[in-house]
Amino acid sequence: MEAGQQALRDVLRESGVLAPDWEPAFETVPRHLFLPEVMWPSTGQGYITVSKGDDPDGWRRWADADVPVVTQWDDGRHSGPERGELATSSSSMPSAVFSMFADLSVFDGAKVLEIGTGTGWCAALLSARLGERDVVSVEVDETVAETARKALATAGWHPEVITGDGLLGWPERAPYDRILVTVGVHEVPRVWIEQTRPGGVLVMPWGTRYSGQNAIVRLVVAEDGSASGHFTCATRFMHLRSQRLTWPEYDDYLPGEGWPADTRRSTTGVPVAEAVDESAYSASDFAISLLVPECVRTFERSPQGVQTMWLYGLADRSWAAAFFDEENPADSRVYQGGPRSLWDEVEAAHRWWVERGRPGHEEFGLTVTVNGHQEVWLREPGALVPQATSAVR
Repeated sequence: MEAGQQALRDVLRESGVLAPDWEPAFETVPRHLFLPEVMWPSTGQGYITVSKGDDPDGWRRWADADVPVVTQWDDGRHSGPERGELATSSSSMPSAVFSMFADLSVFDGAKVLEIGTGTGWCAALLSARLGERDVVSVEVDETVAETARKALATAGWHPEVITGDGLLGWPERAPYDRILVTVGVHEVPRVWIEQTRPGGVLVMPWGTRYSGQNAIVRLVVAEDGSASGHFTCATRFMHLRSQRLTWPEYDDYLPGEGWPADTRRSTTGVPVAEAVDESAYSASDFAISLLVPECVRTFERSPQGVQTMWLYGLADRSWAAAFFDEENPADSRVYQGGPRSLWDEVEAAHRWWVERGRPGHEEFGLTVTVNGHQEVWLREPGALVPQATSAVR
């Protein structure tokens, strides 16, 4: 191993995500073999352009860094070195990859389906651990799939890579012992569970449309065809293309100037640090997302430093805006309108979360029933998380 890959291995070891049984695969399958000449690694403050031709040493340092790397923008319509509008394919953060592998808990001889081939690095790692004959990967983007096949072949691996809709799984090789989903999911397709053996495991990033935050869920398939399990950690992933959110337009909710005539005004006592938290790991944000359905939120800060949280209903034209006064929290102002009082729902959800001891992501779980209904629960499968205003007050 070269020094950069060895340093990355040590980082993953120290964090506890790289298990001993995955170390040979990591050492055999260097990440840099699956990254393009021009790529966009995340610095934590945004994405930067790194060109192998212009800066080979810098390119390799980023390839061996524990950061996500964007490899495609705008579904392939983007060109040139500058970043595009929407990141649509990437090489996931290595620590996230091996954390998901730990949740997957593979065993020798396990047959694995991967949804979302991306660069092909995960498919290669799975092939090194299990044997390429037991790995099949599905990628919706024809160009991304072909690039992954070439990278895999160049690296010496030949798992089956299918160009197709991952929502359909791949029934020709079913049933699988494990399914690994490397794209964010709002709704778990029943076919994934049907293509998994009883006792088999599915690992995926799951979340609502509320904030873009996901949490990794580990579902175990039961004999009756349901699947259930706890979330294991918070994360953010690009979402399945068919489950992407079309962002609401402000003018559709608040046309014209000034507040609409039906605007309801109030104040709020929710702490700004818990309400206005854009991090990928906010437990309060995740909990609120579970309790407030069909709603999205976003933030902005005025030139004067006032934090504002906007909420938009997805099923109607309900909206809300909360302006947080950080120096005088009691003076924080709320404006809302439409059929739902979205901020009231957020306050009630926050109160529900606080009253239950501020549970973290790992205390929640998800069940997909035999008829495909999704049920989120707290601590035990029977303790369902309520939705809608009346249920959380």
